[in-house]
Amino acid sequence: MLRKMFVIFGASDVLWMVFAVSQASQIDIFPSESKIFAQIGDSVSLTCSTTGCESPSLSWRTQIDSPLNGKVKTEGTTSMLIMDPVSFKDEHQYLCTAICKDKKLEKAIRVEIYSFSKDPEIHLSSPPEVGKPVTVTCSVPDVYPFERLEIELLKGNRPMKVQDFLEPSEKKAQETKSLDVTFSPTDEDIGTALVCQATLHIYDDDSPPKVRKTTKELEVYISPKDTAISVNPSTRLQEGDSVTMTCTSAGLPAPRILWSKKLDNGNLQLLSENATLTLISMRAEDSGIYVCEGNNPVGKDRKEVKLIVQEKNFTVEISPGPQIAAQVGDSVVLTCDVRDCESPSFSWRTLIDSPLNGNVRNEGSKSTLTLSPVSFENEHFYLCTVMCGQKKLEKRIQVKPYSFPSDPEIEMSGPLVSGNPVTVSCKVPNVYPSDRLEIELFKGESIMMNKTFSKDLSKKALETKSLEKTFIPTTEDTGNVLVCLARLPIDEMEFELKQRQSTQTLYVNVAPRDTTILVSPSSILEEGSSVNMTCSSNGLPAPKILWSRQLSNGDLQPISENATLSFMSTKMEDSGIYVCEGINQVGTSRKEVNLIIQGRESNKDYFSPELLVLYCASSLIIPAIGMIIYFARRANMTGSYSLVEAQKVC
Repeated sequence: MLRKMFVIFGASDVLWMVFAVSQASQIDIFPSESKIFAQIGDSVSLTCSTTGCESPSLSWRTQIDSPLNGKVKTEGTTSMLIMDPVSFKDEHQYLCTAICKDKKLEKAIRVEIYSFSKDPEIHLSSPPEVGKPVTVTCSVPDVYPFERLEIELLKGNRPMKVQDFLEPSEKKAQETKSLDVTFSPTDEDIGTALVCQATLHIYDDDSPPKVRKTTKELEVYISPKDTAISVNPSTRLQEGDSVTMTCTSAGLPAPRILWSKKLDNGNLQLLSENATLTLISMRAEDSGIYVCEGNNPVGKDRKEVKLIVQEKNFTVEISPGPQIAAQVGDSVVLTCDVRDCESPSFSWRTLIDSPLNGNVRNEGSKSTLTLSPVSFENEHFYLCTVMCGQKKLEKRIQVKPYSFPSDPEIEMSGPLVSGNPVTVSCKVPNVYPSDRLEIELFKGESIMMNKTFSKDLSKKALETKSLEKTFIPTTEDTGNVLVCLARLPIDEMEFELKQRQSTQTLYVNVAPRDTTILVSPSSILEEGSSVNMTCSSNGLPAPKILWSRQLSNGDLQPISENATLSFMSTKMEDSGIYVCEGINQVGTSRKEVNLIIQGRESNKDYFSPELLVLYCASSLIIPAIGMIIYFARRANMTGSYSLVEAQKVC
C-alpha cells in the first residue's frame, strides 16, 4: 500500500520548535497550526529543532505518557519522531522537551488520525430492468471518523439522496458506511451515469474536505419476448432427412439463443447456442419437442416445436454367408452390415445364449465379431440383432471349427531293403473333426490303402490319425513315389474340399552280396614277391570295401578301405588270413583269403651266379698282382723291364 509521508518541517508541513536557552535564544513555530491530520497506514515524521544551544538534550513523549509507537532519531540540534505506519495508537498530543544546561523548554503538537483510502463502491440489487424496482447501494469502505462523512448519490446531474453520519462512534475503528436508494428504471435511463460521491470533513477550519467518488453507467435491460421459430422444410420428416430451425427473440441486451430437446423426464438436453439448429440424417429417435430459449441477464422466453421423424425399412446382411468353417487357432471375422439405417444399434449373441468368446466392434453401419483364436467353444449359431429406431431385425451365421493345419507325415518302420517287409505310416496331426477325415496311400498310380474314422461323441479335441500299410519292396520300386493324401470334407459347407498331401520317393536298398577276392599272381608266394588282392561286392547303394587282417585271437584289424590290397615285397610275417567286407547301410558281406609266404632253398642261395663270377675273378686277379710286384722289383735292381722276359718266367 502506498503511504503518504507527512513531515513537520519548515514550509512543507514541518513544525519547527525553537527553544530559548539563554536571553539571546528564540522560538519560531511554523506552521502556526497546533495539529496535523495523518492517514491510517501512511508515514508521519515530526521534527523538533532548537537554536541558541549548541548541545541540547532532546526527547519526545505524549501528553498522557502513553507509548510513543514510533521511532526517534536525534542528530545535533534536531530530533525526529517517525510513525510508520500510522495507526489509532498514534492519535495523541506529542511534546518535544529540550534541555540546555539548566534550562528546560517544551513544545506540543497534536496528531489527528483519519481513514479515507478507498473510492466508494456502487452495487445494484439486481440487473436494472425497465419498470422493475432496483436498489442502488453506495458504500464507503474503511472510513474514520465516520461522523464527519457525507455520502451523495446522483443519477446524471440529479441528486437522488444525501446522507450524513453524525452519531459519534463508540470505539476507534474503520467502518464501512453506505447509502441505499430504490428506484424503477425507464428507457430514458439507458446510458445514464450513477455517481456516488463521499466527502470527509476532517478539518476544523475552512480547508477543503477530502472527497472521493465513483461513477457507474446504467445498463437498463429488457426481458426477452416475442420468441418465434421457423422450420424448413417441415416438422414431419423421413429418416435420413435434414431439417433447419431458426429462432428469434427480442430484448435488451439482445437475448442469447439456446436450443434444447425435451427429454422423457421433462428435463432439457442442451443442443446448441446458435440461433439456427440444423439436424442432418435424422432418425426416428430424433422425434420429439425442441425448445428455443432466448435469455439475457433479466429474463428468458421460450418457444417449442414438435418434430416427427418416420422410420424407413432397413436390411441386414451377415457375412461370410450363413455358414463358415473356421480353422482352430486362426482368426475369423463375422460382419453384420446394415443398409437404409443411419444410426443402427447392434448386439451379438449365440443361439443358446452362451458366452461369445469374441470381441465386438461397432462402427457406423457395420458391426464385427472377431473370434481370435478360434476354439471349440466357438462352435455355435451366432445372431446379430439390429435396432433401427423402434424396428428390430436379426440374422444368424453358423461357425464350425475345424483343424487341418499341416500336411500328412510319411514314416517308414525301417530302411527299404529289397525283399524285407517294411511298414509305411501316414499320420495326419491335430485334426478335427476326425470322423470327417479320409486318408489314402498311393504307390505311383496304384492305391495301396484308404481309411476313414468313426466319430467319438465323448470329447472335442485335436487328434492325430494315421494309416499303416506293410509291403515288401523290390528293386523295381526304386524311383516310385509314395503319396499320402488326406481329405477333410465338412458337411455341406460352401467351400473347396480341404485336402493335404505328402510325397516320398522310394529308394530300395540291396544288402551286399556276391563278394569275391581276386589274388594276383597267387595266394602262395616266396618271400620277397609282390602280390595284389582285389575285392568286389554287389549291393545298393554300392558297398564300401574294408580290408582287415585276422589276428591270432580271432579279432579283425582294419588295414585298408581300398578295393585292392597290395604288398610290394612280401615277408614271412605277412602270411595270414585277410578278410574283405562289403558294407552298406542295410548289410555286410564277407570273403576271406589265406596268404602263404614261403622261404627260399639254401644251395640256391649259396651258389648264385653272381657269387660264382665274383669267386673266379678273385682267383685270377690275386696271382696277377703278385707277379707284377715281383717283376717291378727286379727291374729296379737291373735297371730294365722286359715284358717278354716276364712272360717267359710265367
